Amino acid sequence: MKQLLPPGPKPDPVVGNLLAFRRDPLQFFTACAQEYGEVAHFRILNAHAYLLSNPDHIESVLVRNSANFIKGRVFRSNRLLLGDGLLTSEGGLWRRQRRLAQPAFHKDRVSSYMGTIQTLAESMAAGWRDGEVRDVYQEMKGLALKIIARILFDVDVASDADEVSSALRAAWEEFTARIQSGLLIPESVPTRGNLRFQRAVGNLDRVIRRIIEERRMGRQGGGDCLSLLLEAQDSDGSQMTDTQLRDEVMTLLVAGHESTALALTWTWYLLARNPEKAEPLYAEADALGREALSVRGMAGLPYSEMVVKEALRLYPPVWAIPRQAVKDCEIGGYSVPAGTSLTISQWVMHRHPHYFAEPASFRPERWADGLEKQLPDFVYFPFGGGPRHCIAYSLAMVEAVLVMAILARTFEFSVLSEPPAVAWPSITLYPRYGIRARIQRRGH
Repeated sequence: MKQLLPPGPKPDPVVGNLLAFRRDPLQFFTACAQEYGEVAHFRILNAHAYLLSNPDHIESVLVRNSANFIKGRVFRSNRLLLGDGLLTSEGGLWRRQRRLAQPAFHKDRVSSYMGTIQTLAESMAAGWRDGEVRDVYQEMKGLALKIIARILFDVDVASDADEVSSALRAAWEEFTARIQSGLLIPESVPTRGNLRFQRAVGNLDRVIRRIIEERRMGRQGGGDCLSLLLEAQDSDGSQMTDTQLRDEVMTLLVAGHESTALALTWTWYLLARNPEKAEPLYAEADALGREALSVRGMAGLPYSEMVVKEALRLYPPVWAIPRQAVKDCEIGGYSVPAGTSLTISQWVMHRHPHYFAEPASFRPERWADGLEKQLPDFVYFPFGGGPRHCIAYSLAMVEAVLVMAILARTFEFSVLSEPPAVAWPSITLYPRYGIRARIQRRGH
């Protein structure tokens, strides 16, 4: 009996829907959801895939029946960079690593990181000059890298900054290029891109393993994330090996700086395009004061938090979650054979007109009356959901809100028209040509 497929765009006999997907993935998925409903079928080459845009179906995949779905092949194919860290591991290994890493991101630990965030953000602001033009994305990436490195290692990465930055950039560029091509060439094939990727990962490995070795020998540290991971014990007394530590640190370094940098970048972009929405943010920033902040003290930044939430709605750093069915199952009345790829897109859900009035508009005030709690689960989920939601989501929100408020005490941005700001979906939703902006001292 022929499998009943969900409705979807007509595929080319040879490449399926690959060309339309590669031309504009965001528009492709948006059109699939709008035109074909809550479960839409598409095909990339000979691989069948479903796009889910019903929150109950999404919850089924990410929560109720999560054991039947594994990460997509994109993440599984990237173990050279991320190893068996939290983004790529599965099953018992993932559960153990998550359990050991969780204490490093409890609320009291997040509060202890705030002094670092504040100091580094103020240092960045001190280096800016009125009227100069900078790439906001690169500025926020640089700041986010310094913050996550200090939180992870409790060291200033200045001595390794150039090597870490260039290696991360090269690894990330090759990683994203592999995704955009639609063809995942095995890392063992000595292509120019694979060789560049391997060199970059090797450079990162050397820095991370050296820091782990120094910490094992009792040099430096004490209150940082790495120290907590080193001390973490499972119920049987076992601890992470150096390889497991390397994989988790690499995952946190790569994912932790990129996602926060993007949240900040798109927030500044939206504020520059909607200056009337920035005034309440500036008022909160002006009242912030210069004393050290705590998580409790950030209760005085409600509008700043709404601004960040709205930016995460419109430009979620992680714009889609891939899964693959392990066993045959059913979703929305359609059979899902084992091996079928499923896509869950924050971009699609966050802009869904059924759940958000004026979904394409930047309206931070929409979050003022508890909208987040009123929405069904998995309508708004910038940090993922279910057992595999981002382990550092509370840290990411605190960092983004605090950095915004600190920088807004002194500066605002006016975005230049060239090159245009184009959101491009790879692993993350990044500005394809950067975002060049003029930094202006407020009141000038």
